[in-house]
Amino acid sequence: MKFAPQVKIPATYMRGGTSKGVFFRLQDLPEVAQVQGEARDNLLLRVIGSPDPYGKHTDGMGGATSSTSKTVILSPSDKVDHDVNYLFGQVSIDKPFVDWSGNCGNLTAAVGAFAINSGFVESSRVPQNGICTVRIWQANIGKTIVAHVPITNGEVQETGDFELDGVTFPAAEVEIEFMDPADGEGAMFPTGNLIDDLEVPGIGVLKATMINAGIPTIFVNAEDIGYTGTELQGAINGDSKALAMFETIRAHGAVRMGLISSIEEAVARQHTPKVAFVSKPKEYVASSGKKVIAADIDLLVRALSMGKLHHAMMGTAAVAIGTAAAIPGTLVNLAAGGGERNSVCFGHPSGTLRVGAQAREVDGQWTATKAIMSRSARILMEGWVRVPAGCF
Repeated sequence: MKFAPQVKIPATYMRGGTSKGVFFRLQDLPEVAQVQGEARDNLLLRVIGSPDPYGKHTDGMGGATSSTSKTVILSPSDKVDHDVNYLFGQVSIDKPFVDWSGNCGNLTAAVGAFAINSGFVESSRVPQNGICTVRIWQANIGKTIVAHVPITNGEVQETGDFELDGVTFPAAEVEIEFMDPADGEGAMFPTGNLIDDLEVPGIGVLKATMINAGIPTIFVNAEDIGYTGTELQGAINGDSKALAMFETIRAHGAVRMGLISSIEEAVARQHTPKVAFVSKPKEYVASSGKKVIAADIDLLVRALSMGKLHHAMMGTAAVAIGTAAAIPGTLVNLAAGGGERNSVCFGHPSGTLRVGAQAREVDGQWTATKAIMSRSARILMEGWVRVPAGCF
């Protein structure tokens, strides 16, 4: 019996914010995978090592968590005043499925550096020393993101003293601007309400803020579902009943937001929407052992991604948090003390994060002009990934 050899594909393994993923240039993919479809999905599944019934990703580049089972495809932008097109694929761990329905805000921090290193940014716009502005077209949601990447001696600066809770070592700060961050088309509040009564079987009626900003997100109050808002991963991810409850909330919220037409469709849309719970500030000890003081934060937020409590906070969900906090009357805003604000510092399982947002009401409709946060990014490995020929 003859066995097909492995195929090697140029790739870069990068950390961006509190996530990491495998980055590709579109032109380097096998021709059949350069277009959207089954071949591309199968290739990325094999690269990551999914589906893995053992939940370990031993035979792939994935890390067996939603934060580390990610893929990015970049290409020169075909949009005016943009440098690069950024396409994000969230790879399921235990199912043969790649979700293309949303963005990854954390990996956005690495997109700018990859674009510069790949020659997608004109050399005349890359300073010898200073900040290079990279104009990114986020192809999943059709939005503009601007990354401000530090440059030293003509090269992307990756090391520095910027510390990000959820990331072990300091690095160079990358400021990210999410322009007009309402996700996709339609209203930022798809139900037309800042707070809805969301009926969830087995739970009852929950107060919920459902917003399209950064990524579609469903916010509920921690106390309404039996939590304090200080929980770490172990308190939820080992509780099958809790995870099932959150998935039920997510599915029913997705229907109310118009993202899916039936509950059954939620299983094929794992990446979006996110579900999160909020509460007023309380003191707690983060997963790193760091004590978070109530007086140092505006509110607490815990969010789930791909069915599990996130170890820190998704970048896109942070955009949703900042935007919702800027709008008086949302659950996020009320948890932060109410009133008008243009930035918020929130506590998450790994520590704290500050995000700024600008929102305004026009003719009874809320719109967001931008959300801003700082992240960091670093190349972990570059070269080739190998997959068996014929797997795609």
